[in-house]
Amino acid sequence: MSTTSTMSRRQFIKTSALAGGGLLLACHLCAGRRDAAAGGDTVFAPNAFLRVGTDGSVTVIVNKSEMGQGVYTSLPMLVAEELCCDWQRVRFQASPVAPEYNHTQFGPIMVTGGSSSVRSEWNRLSLAGAAAREMLISVAAQQWRIDPAACRAEKGVVHGPADRQLSFGKLAARAAKLPLPKEVRLKSGATVLLGRPLHRLDSPAKINGTALFGIDVHVPGLLTAVIERPPVFGGTVKNFDAAKALAVAGVKQVVTVDAGVAVVADGFWPAVQGREQLEIVWEEGAGAGVSTHAMREEYARLAATPGLVARRDGDAQAVLAKAARRFEVEYEVPYLAHAPMEPLNCFVDLKKDSCLIRTGSQFQTVDRNAAARVAGLKPEQVSLETTFLGGGFGRRACPGSDFVIEAVQVAKQVGQPVKVIRTRTDDMRAGYYRPMWYDRVTACLDKHGLPLAWQLRIVGQSIIAGTPFEAAMIKDGIDGTSVEGAATTPYAIPNLQVELHSPKNQVPVLWWRSVGHSHTAFVMESFLDELAHAVGQDPYQYRRRLLAKHPRTLKVLETAAKKAGWGRPLPSGHGRGIAVHESFGSFVAQVAELSVDSTGHIKVHRVVCAVDCGRIVNPDTIKAQMESGIVFGLSAALYGAITLKAGRVQQGNFDDYPLVRMSAMPQVEVHIIASNEPPGGVGEPGVPPIAPAVANALFAASGARLRSLPMTAEKITTARKKG
Repeated sequence: MSTTSTMSRRQFIKTSALAGGGLLLACHLCAGRRDAAAGGDTVFAPNAFLRVGTDGSVTVIVNKSEMGQGVYTSLPMLVAEELCCDWQRVRFQASPVAPEYNHTQFGPIMVTGGSSSVRSEWNRLSLAGAAAREMLISVAAQQWRIDPAACRAEKGVVHGPADRQLSFGKLAARAAKLPLPKEVRLKSGATVLLGRPLHRLDSPAKINGTALFGIDVHVPGLLTAVIERPPVFGGTVKNFDAAKALAVAGVKQVVTVDAGVAVVADGFWPAVQGREQLEIVWEEGAGAGVSTHAMREEYARLAATPGLVARRDGDAQAVLAKAARRFEVEYEVPYLAHAPMEPLNCFVDLKKDSCLIRTGSQFQTVDRNAAARVAGLKPEQVSLETTFLGGGFGRRACPGSDFVIEAVQVAKQVGQPVKVIRTRTDDMRAGYYRPMWYDRVTACLDKHGLPLAWQLRIVGQSIIAGTPFEAAMIKDGIDGTSVEGAATTPYAIPNLQVELHSPKNQVPVLWWRSVGHSHTAFVMESFLDELAHAVGQDPYQYRRRLLAKHPRTLKVLETAAKKAGWGRPLPSGHGRGIAVHESFGSFVAQVAELSVDSTGHIKVHRVVCAVDCGRIVNPDTIKAQMESGIVFGLSAALYGAITLKAGRVQQGNFDDYPLVRMSAMPQVEVHIIASNEPPGGVGEPGVPPIAPAVANALFAASGARLRSLPMTAEKITTARKKG
């Protein structure tokens, strides 16, 4: 924000269109005025993202889902910085589903994911605020009959010579009648809001209980439904008897949908009680043969065979074939559930010519279109209102729109407003999951002990195959999300080959917070640590030597090590581990300090995190997201595993799929690197480094090298005995 950008209106519109964002300045100017008139107040709405009221209030229309990551604050900050309004008068509002709110990078859909909210909207929202500011200044200059260049805007007031002042509220009505500016000029000089730790705009509603989550939606005459689903993936209903379910007080109907058998009642509890009385005979099909044990054996066989090549530098195979000493190991990570605190739910009010949906969606366009298809309506006849999301982590961005489709199917048969809710166990056992992975990595070293050749074979299901995104995202058989973080490693390895096998089975898989990076970081950073120890070199210094040409990665690595006191003595039984990883345009390094007792139980005492995410909007958000990513990744590293036996998911709730509790939470320090680089993501990049940092610390503390997650006491005890 330290430079001035001048762009013609034609150039601006062209750029916005190329970015997939629609016509920014022109969009919904008239619609904004109609909305204002309907509300009895004149509103200045120069574009789809901004309204200025005659009372001086500023409403920013946010086209990203708020699931705890802070977009209802960070995105309004982008607008407010350029608008020069009073931050105390800024409000937010969730956008409808419309083309002008489409993602600027991911194609013609509304979507929240990929840690892209700030990255994708920085330019568009900055220009939206700047355009409105110039129009307000123009109105004031006209009234004072002076050159607009003699005016400036500050805290919602336009200032002119001789101490003349006019508030945005007094200028709003006249500004609404102006033509759009031919040029949009961004501010120059220091920022006012960006880079400051501002309180979140959505906190008051969440504190006082007025924030509306999908599970909170209620209307007169609402019915609630729960669905009994097949015990295995791909199973179907053979026959059922609903007599006992219908005898439960409050149960209104029992209907079949693609997902199974739905019990509809006048409340959640009678629906659950009715479901318990259903008598269903299932046709289980091939899904009954799926087991984690058999899958692991298949993956291990595949890892021993050549796969599709995702990256080839030099000739790793030839160098490895001639090496006098080779290092070869296997790493495994299990299926993982998203497990958001708010289980999946969807409200549907379906009428003959319209459909209203209220839910916590990350995939608004896809979900809206799926609902229209199932309801037999046109997409424009379906209104999808995005509520607050009680966590998402990718689960509420499902290409199959499963939780929306099943709710519309129930509504079609019920004939009145209905909300379909999943219990925690429903959520955990009905899919989708982060894929299970099995990787074999082989390397040899040069005379300095550094990697000379490195071959990595990755085995795991594709999350893109079979989705509408397959053609665009799978190239030459390679799902890029399966190899990201490995095929893009910054380490200077002259002979590098990354291969991929993508087996298929009935278990449904989906992106999970940090996607492919969640497993490739564990493999790359753990194995690099193994090589460093094998040649007696310090793991931190070992990495530094391999990152000489990657200054941003090197900077976060050095910062984390320094702030953690790398090299300083630790108490007996303690160890430090380090890991660094780039993902979603951001660079994150973490140092974990832990101890392990005689029974193999880990206690993580401290995590020091350094992050370079480019230009900063709200440092409090960055810190919170790094902390969130650490606890999310730590839960997976220490406890997370979805396993299957005879096709049945063995875990069902937080008793057997635990999260890090307060008593186990380490002290977390986050250090943000100042940067003028383009903004990166912060929602996901905090996750990948924590598992390898902890695994490396475990080895330093105990000599136990774990190559399989989660890090259970049983595995640690076994590794100690082997070591």
